[in-house]
Amino acid sequence: MQFAKDTFYMTLRSRLAALNPQRTVTLHGAVRPAVIAAENELTALADPLPDAFYLQWASGQVLAQPPNSRLLMEMECSISYFTLGTVDSGVDRGRTLAQLDAELLSICQPCHTMKRDYTQSPSVDLGTGMFWTPPCLGEISGADARSTTSLAPRLQRTAQVQLFFFAEGNAL
Repeated sequence: MQFAKDTFYMTLRSRLAALNPQRTVTLHGAVRPAVIAAENELTALADPLPDAFYLQWASGQVLAQPPNSRLLMEMECSISYFTLGTVDSGVDRGRTLAQLDAELLSICQPCHTMKRDYTQSPSVDLGTGMFWTPPCLGEISGADARSTTSLAPRLQRTAQVQLFFFAEGNAL
């Protein structure tokens, strides 16, 4: 399953870099596209960064095992993101969240790619493809506008994506 997770993560990162090169984060002194798989970071981030896409994985499950074939797997990925807006008053939070929504929908298209092994450099094509559903955008949530802790409460959303792929060898 790790190859599928890595492939999806790297696919979204490269697509975001092409779509909006300014959507970046600085982590551990390195500037990179604002797609973050927390399980891949050296240390857990104390506070999530605004205007970045965070990937979290659910456990995978076997969908089918055709005779003489690899296991067909499914795994859910939650993609969370939030914004404070681009101005101190936060009056553009809705527009900024809508831009993040549009970018997420864009980088998830097309909904397929070839699975790769990113433990090697350069990465190696594993010979199987993977595909996913378009993101299902969840409800917008955020801090109460009357909050005294911030002038601009954050608006946030979590989207769900189902990934489908063949397991490599015997490793799930």
